[in-house]
Amino acid sequence: MDQTEFDKYVLKTYKRFPITLVRGRGMQVWDENGNEYLDFFPGWGSGNLGHCHPKVVAALHEQLDKIMHVPNVYYNEKQGELAKLIIADSFDGQVFFSNSGAEANEGALKLVRKRNPNKKTIITLKNSFHGRTIATVTATGQSEYQKGFDPLLGGFVYCDINDCAMLEKLMNENVAAIMLETVQGEGGIVPVTPEFMRTARELCDRFDAMLIIDEVQTGIGRTGKMFAYQHYDVQPDVMTLAKSLGGGMPIGAFVVARKYCDILQPGNHGSTFGGNPLACAAGVAVFNAIHTENLLANAVEMGDYFRNKLEELKSKSALIREVRGLGLMLGVELTKPGAKIVDKCRARNLLINCTHQTVLRLMPAINVTKKQIDRAVAIIGAALAE
Repeated sequence: MDQTEFDKYVLKTYKRFPITLVRGRGMQVWDENGNEYLDFFPGWGSGNLGHCHPKVVAALHEQLDKIMHVPNVYYNEKQGELAKLIIADSFDGQVFFSNSGAEANEGALKLVRKRNPNKKTIITLKNSFHGRTIATVTATGQSEYQKGFDPLLGGFVYCDINDCAMLEKLMNENVAAIMLETVQGEGGIVPVTPEFMRTARELCDRFDAMLIIDEVQTGIGRTGKMFAYQHYDVQPDVMTLAKSLGGGMPIGAFVVARKYCDILQPGNHGSTFGGNPLACAAGVAVFNAIHTENLLANAVEMGDYFRNKLEELKSKSALIREVRGLGLMLGVELTKPGAKIVDKCRARNLLINCTHQTVLRLMPAINVTKKQIDRAVAIIGAALAE
């Protein structure tokens, strides 16, 4: 199907680049004309293992020969296996599986509301991003994503990131939860400071509120830890996951600390396809690959290497204002809008993203190599120079 015919039948809810991707392996993808691209934003941040990782593909083939879907009124071996792996690498509790990050965040919001219906307020951060449902777009602290969808869900207030004084001022007995990302992705790759994270945890403890950490984009090894909250001396009450959890398969989850696991009872929440055997088999393979291939250590090493190379590029280009991020979740803030740089990089066979208008978002797979990073930095440098 050519692009004209595609546009005839598919809703135009995305600004699509004029290429059709048909195949992917590792850090490379190919279009319908056989052109090869280096993908430094695989799957909108979901490709932490790159494209078609052999362990994930093998797990999917094996599961396809058994059963693809099991309703959640029956036990599902792969779902239990994946939940056990998540808990082993995070904190004691239980897991609910969904199909996406928005659904995971939606479920987390329902949980904190049900815990105490008298607590009506949820604090999120300005420039955050938590999803596209009515509840999660309301939780998202960016008006551009909310425009046109009034009336939004009530009860949300927004705090400036890393402003401890403002967070303390907003906090009171009516607050059910504080919800935040450890690194704001759509907000321009801005990490939360340790002081702000500690303040959020302390305020939740003091006012009997819950701390929700959105790890949809930062989780599953992206920052050099399995989960980015592990860079901080805190533990969330709820953690939400998606994107890289399935190695390319659609899956989401929220993890609930043990003491809160009895809040949602049968009939309170559900998902027809959430935690199906196929997606969970892929998720199990993702965890196995990360551990057996020592990919957390690689994310740390390559994250440092990539950041240093970008800092070198900054010293040569007046267009770069700042390089920031955590692990292999890096942002290059420009002094001008970055959309044309994305186009110039794509013309040179490098796929990247621009967020918050001026921030180049770079999130290669955590098994990226120095050679691939060198090639990407050279292309970005050439695009900036042009």
